[in-house]
Amino acid sequence: MLSRLHDKEKKAPEARTLGGPSQRLQLSDELFIQLRDLIYERSGIFFNISKKYLLESRVKNRLKALGLEKFEDYYYLLKYSPDSGKEFRALFDEITINETSFYRNPPQMEVFQGYLLPEVLKAKKIKSLKLWSAGCSTGEEPYTLAILILEVLGPRISQWFVDVLGVDISQAALEKAIKGEYGEYTLRNMPPELIRKYFVKEGPIYKIKDEVKKLVRFEAINLLDRNQTSKIRGMDFVFCRNVLIYFDVEARKRVVASFYDSLNPGGYLFIGHSESLHGISRAFKLIHFPKVIVYKKEG
Repeated sequence: MLSRLHDKEKKAPEARTLGGPSQRLQLSDELFIQLRDLIYERSGIFFNISKKYLLESRVKNRLKALGLEKFEDYYYLLKYSPDSGKEFRALFDEITINETSFYRNPPQMEVFQGYLLPEVLKAKKIKSLKLWSAGCSTGEEPYTLAILILEVLGPRISQWFVDVLGVDISQAALEKAIKGEYGEYTLRNMPPELIRKYFVKEGPIYKIKDEVKKLVRFEAINLLDRNQTSKIRGMDFVFCRNVLIYFDVEARKRVVASFYDSLNPGGYLFIGHSESLHGISRAFKLIHFPKVIVYKKEG
């Protein structure tokens, strides 16, 4: 549920005038590669040459916002400015879109709630449960997980320490997640009884109840930053759905290795239903359910 690449157009947009009525700004292939590699180093998001138009249009938006007239100026700002971290965050918000929903991929949610969560809870000697939603976007996934935990534990929730960690590279997405307010469309897959139980409706807005919010926390983390991900340990479940498809093979290997290290023995990894760890990792045991494959860390 990472913030997904904002790719709504299939053809290259026309160059826009920046800095004057006669100046049409074009991103050269050489500078595209330099910008692409810089973004990749910081985020793991990879643009191949076929997506040059996409990166060009998003960077143009940042040039306009900053009052810059050349791609070269923007590259040097990212590369050398002491404030580059702030601008990278603004750029990541520009090139990503928060496409997610509550109870996304119902078969996976049913396997989690009906089989794997009860199994993990039963095996626990200490009443502590930790989950990591990697690429959580605007928070729908971690809040969904918290709701399902509340459903399974019921009154026993007071006896448990439950920590659902949602991380994303987009600060703007996380700010929305922390607020916990959503429109009706993002709830389209959620069972109606769960909406009534865990949301407060105010006009067109649905607000997450505090009993759910208190189980979830959010952090801005780059999944490729081992200094950050190495601190995430003792997880019983990791959810990273529809995120790996935006990384190249080497980045996927690094990210999945960090997931493996974060999991307790017997913990589970969920990835997108169209994603696979084939050629990425052989460390996990594949667990098959109808319409669902889950990856287990044995031990």
